[in-house]
Amino acid sequence: MRDVLLVRYGEVFLKGANRPHFLKVLTDNIKRAVKPLGGRVWLSDSRVYVSDFTDLAATVDRVSKVFGVYSVSPAVETEKDIDVIAAEAVNLMKGYSGTFKVQGKRSDKKFPMNSMEIAAEIGHQVLEANPALKVDVHKPQHKLMVEIRDNAYLCVEEIMAVGGMPMGTGGKAALLLSGGIDSPVAGYQLMKRGVRMCAIHFQSPPYTGELAKDKVLQLAKKLAFYSGGMRVYLVPFTKCQLEIHEKCPDELGTLITRRFMMRIAQRIAKDFGALALITGESLGQVASQTMEALCCTDAVVDMPVFRPLIGLDKTEIMEIANRIDTYETSILPYEDCCTVFTPRHPVTKPKLDTMPKVESRLDVDALVEEAVQGTEMVIVEP
Repeated sequence: MRDVLLVRYGEVFLKGANRPHFLKVLTDNIKRAVKPLGGRVWLSDSRVYVSDFTDLAATVDRVSKVFGVYSVSPAVETEKDIDVIAAEAVNLMKGYSGTFKVQGKRSDKKFPMNSMEIAAEIGHQVLEANPALKVDVHKPQHKLMVEIRDNAYLCVEEIMAVGGMPMGTGGKAALLLSGGIDSPVAGYQLMKRGVRMCAIHFQSPPYTGELAKDKVLQLAKKLAFYSGGMRVYLVPFTKCQLEIHEKCPDELGTLITRRFMMRIAQRIAKDFGALALITGESLGQVASQTMEALCCTDAVVDMPVFRPLIGLDKTEIMEIANRIDTYETSILPYEDCCTVFTPRHPVTKPKLDTMPKVESRLDVDALVEEAVQGTEMVIVEP
């Protein structure tokens, strides 16, 4: 008998002939997550198992934040003998009161009892040993799960995990990471679909300082917890913004700034091997996020731009930010480059065909090249 974690996966079940690849990636990601805690990980009969960990709570926390994991249960592994299983079930349920049910699952068809018989026998013995419990098969307060696989596994608690697809199965993308609430959430949402990403942050010293930079690296570190590490590209953006501010109409300043960001981000993204850009934009949230404005910014790049928050309102975004622990960092009062030279009356319905004429006042290629060449790369570990 020993303590193990029983790890369930979700969408990977739908992958048909590609399922072995997805399961290998998922298992490898769980191995990396629990390695600091000494955990041993293996895949067997539609479950991933973790044993030999030094800290149960920390191991559960790490595994439940691995994308692709549906739920985690601290379990007891025993031999496949009904008397041994029943004795362990009685021990597990010793401290419980109220209503319960036993849910049996027999994957090993050689076991002499079927799932219903297992549930009935275990339930009978638990009831006899614990008069504080009553059976309720419809809405029980506690559910004792008994699975007969290569061994027998018993658990009561099921902890819901992040779900999604295993990290590394969805390709590569580059996240435009500001210091705000939205972009870390956008990155998380795409990471949940298995996308491995780098982060690109635009900084404008002396208008933005070291505290703003540290804030972004803190946000990247929180995201890196889910991915196992992340590259952060720090782009010097002051010269671009000054040129835009001096030579372009004030009402178009934010929009042209966004177009420069997209050009620079695409250059860096391609060097990283990314196939798409990710932003935290939500339709209509600010002037640069109207449909017309988004069309103007997308026009300067030739790779897809993913906006996972496009249909969410601010309250929904904040709820996710709180859940993934980025909100408190995001609201730290340090300026980012998006708040530098913000126009009083930004245009909300720009015309795409006017952009080239306005930008002809600038040496676009030279400004982009200088920013790309001056970019610093920092590797953030979880």
